Amino acid sequence: MTEFLSAEYWNDRYLNNASHWDLGMVSPPLKSYIDQLTQKDLAILIPGAGNSYEAVYLMEQGFTNITVIDIAPAVIKALQLKYPNQNNIQFTETDFFIWKGQYDLILEQTFFCALDPELRKNYVKHMASLLKPKGKLVGLLFNREFEGGPPFGGDLVSYHHLFESYFSFESIAACHNSVAPRANSELFFIATPLALVDLGNGNYPIPR
Repeated sequence: MTEFLSAEYWNDRYLNNASHWDLGMVSPPLKSYIDQLTQKDLAILIPGAGNSYEAVYLMEQGFTNITVIDIAPAVIKALQLKYPNQNNIQFTETDFFIWKGQYDLILEQTFFCALDPELRKNYVKHMASLLKPKGKLVGLLFNREFEGGPPFGGDLVSYHHLFESYFSFESIAACHNSVAPRANSELFFIATPLALVDLGNGNYPIPR
């Protein structure tokens, strides 16, 4: 397990308010995307959701099947205490890479950039396995590099190479409504999984 995947690492960051990319509110690009969704019973997953502003916004808008997972126990415990007895949203402490399920929509908001880049191929493969055949992975990726990390950055070309074995991009482009500190440094994307075939030891894409 790499340092950036450990529960202890992220727990300490949240307890010490050291997650400096926490916006303190729902991300405007994701808010705009959520606002145009009409099917309120979509099965939605938000991995590595931290303080879960997007999940709470979904709940406030009447969505009824929201799952939040995070590896940091302090985050999940705080959310469970803040939103007790909610039937529409589930907060679970777990490792994304062992999580099972099938979802219509997965929202990506600063989870990808928090992972050690060595885990990115596994991220893409596991994301594809968690989506229903017509499901979508939607969210934001940094279109810049960082010194050190996390967060870890990237660019349009590298993302195309990374995702192409498991996903097709419906769209991926510079984000026009980022918060001011992230202006001109984010890509908004919508990706759908390629057809998958189970070969007995995991899901693999059918070759193009």
